[in-house]
Amino acid sequence: MPFQRRQLLRTLSFAFGSSFIWNRNQLGFAAQAATQPKVAPPPAGAAVRNGPAGGTEMEKVTGIGGFFFRAKDPKTLGLWYQEHLGILPIPTSYGESGWQQEAGPTAFAPFAETSNYFGDAQKVWMLNFRVRDLDKMAAQLQASGIAVKIDPQSYPNGRFARLHDPEGNPIELWQPKVADTKG
Repeated sequence: MPFQRRQLLRTLSFAFGSSFIWNRNQLGFAAQAATQPKVAPPPAGAAVRNGPAGGTEMEKVTGIGGFFFRAKDPKTLGLWYQEHLGILPIPTSYGESGWQQEAGPTAFAPFAETSNYFGDAQKVWMLNFRVRDLDKMAAQLQASGIAVKIDPQSYPNGRFARLHDPEGNPIELWQPKVADTKG
């Protein structure tokens, strides 16, 4: 088993790009934040000052390298994510490419056990995917017979929609608000 895990992690390190994660002083959960932070996040891989040891620089992660979860039918569910959301499966060799994320904000937010934000109380995680055009993505999913509920409200940090994969896992789509560049 340790060899399989090591091989999987090695494959993932080649397959996935990285995105930045806001430091904990800037973190705002997408659906709950009033505004996005005005301070630019530190560059990926930069050390965080005043880490847990107090006054020392703390090494931090540079992004999410993978998301692993159990499924009743992993192959079928993987194909659903590929067909409807464009997420490529883990490569089976070093010569293949995996799904590449675009750079952008990533929310990392533990929720209380009693939260109803995910819908079904039995679900312990929810994916939030950034999208360029929420209406276009929702129309594409609906054309495939997938129920998508678009939140009619536009928030200071963007727009949101909800759907579920075939095994009932909650998915949130987020179209970040584009900063006004008119001067």
